[in-house]
Amino acid sequence: MTPAYSPNPAWHSPRSMARAGGLHGFGVYVLLAGAFLPIADFFIVNVALPTIAASLKATPAALELVVSVYGVAYAAMLVLGGRLGDRFGRHSLFLVGLSGFILASLACGLAPTIDVLIAARLVQGATAAMLVPQVLATFQATLEGERKTRAIALYGATSGIAAVVGQLAGGLLVSADLFGTSWRPIFLINIPLGIIVFFASRLVVPANRSPHPAGIDLPGTVLFAATLTALLVPLTEGHSLGWPAWTWMMLAAAVLLAILTVIVERATEARGEVPLLPPSLLKLASMSRGLAMITLFSVGFGAFMFVFALTVQNGLGANAFESGLAILPMAVMFFIGSMVSPRMINRFGRGALAAGGIVQALGLAMLVAIMVLGWPQVSLIELALPLVLIGAGQSMLFSGLFRAVLADVPAHLAGVGSGVLITLQQSGLALGVAALGTLYLALEPAGISKAFGIVIASQFAIIVLLVLATGLLPRFTRHQVSAHPVEM
Repeated sequence: MTPAYSPNPAWHSPRSMARAGGLHGFGVYVLLAGAFLPIADFFIVNVALPTIAASLKATPAALELVVSVYGVAYAAMLVLGGRLGDRFGRHSLFLVGLSGFILASLACGLAPTIDVLIAARLVQGATAAMLVPQVLATFQATLEGERKTRAIALYGATSGIAAVVGQLAGGLLVSADLFGTSWRPIFLINIPLGIIVFFASRLVVPANRSPHPAGIDLPGTVLFAATLTALLVPLTEGHSLGWPAWTWMMLAAAVLLAILTVIVERATEARGEVPLLPPSLLKLASMSRGLAMITLFSVGFGAFMFVFALTVQNGLGANAFESGLAILPMAVMFFIGSMVSPRMINRFGRGALAAGGIVQALGLAMLVAIMVLGWPQVSLIELALPLVLIGAGQSMLFSGLFRAVLADVPAHLAGVGSGVLITLQQSGLALGVAALGTLYLALEPAGISKAFGIVIASQFAIIVLLVLATGLLPRFTRHQVSAHPVEM
């Protein structure tokens, strides 16, 4: 007689759990590894930008596009990726997206010109959008209780860690100049890592799909992508081109497209269909307030990672390795903070998010003071303490916002909810690079320290606003934490 299936993952092997439709702890980490690669790739290029500029004769605006075009494609296609996973199988779309991401990474690594690199980054972002939504959707659909809470917290941790580790790894790979390949290994490294994740996931990740998959909202997808493009392209290119008339026309078009998107989405839902960005889902207090906050957080975070790498290299004369190493204190504290944040949030709720924001704001204020007052005699060691505070504080705030957004999403809308969350997160990152990154480049000729100070002060203002807004979030449910460690 076959023994009854037990939900306790400690009693089953990863492969047997996957065959039974469950997700073992090892499978959780395999999925997180798959999500890590695309998230890290948004940031890994930051420390390589000066080297890419010299190698491919790229303009500052083209360098911004290398970063932001990836974010635009990623954000515009994420909800569609979640829908396709709900309909055709989340693990199947995970494998399709991962395969495309590996091939696009190869194209990036072999790109002979800056235009080819930008085009390859566009494809890379689109394939990443097929991959990443399947991770959160699989967690939502296959895990319950504390295991689900912990997996979502780990996803939030992975998102932040991937950002800082991406810049650290980028610095190491560029400085190593493996076989004279300069910056190219920052993309080529995705190939062996992606292949490992591909075959591991085939063994330990279950096949699952939504029992009631939403339809593909083609009009909503096209309109949302057009809105993002009309907003980010002029913000990225406008300063370097002297803000010609077409940039202002595109910004005006972005406003009209955004309004049209809202109208179309409401009409789609009124017909009984599930739109790309469901107005009813966005009416949930946890979603509407949490999404607005995580978008603002991402704007500041994306800008910080972009301008920090440029300032350390172009202003303080550090090489790519030193630039990547400089961010290490922030990476270490983000990792540590992400591990303790679930318990802190369980215990203190919204207060933990506010405390994290205050610590991050303190770190940002210290960083601005050191860079502006001590410039140009600033050593990388002096930056360690403020970066420690920034990493510790933002890990708490970031993890809590992820949890707040997904708290009330119904299981049958797991793919839609996770897709909306990551869409606005990535939109914020791309907007941060395009808007505050452009502000930095515009101010840089008047003084690098001044440009850095103004952009980081803008992020400081964002974090202060988020601290004040934590009181608007719904109260977190205080789960009873078992005395025994939860098996993943």
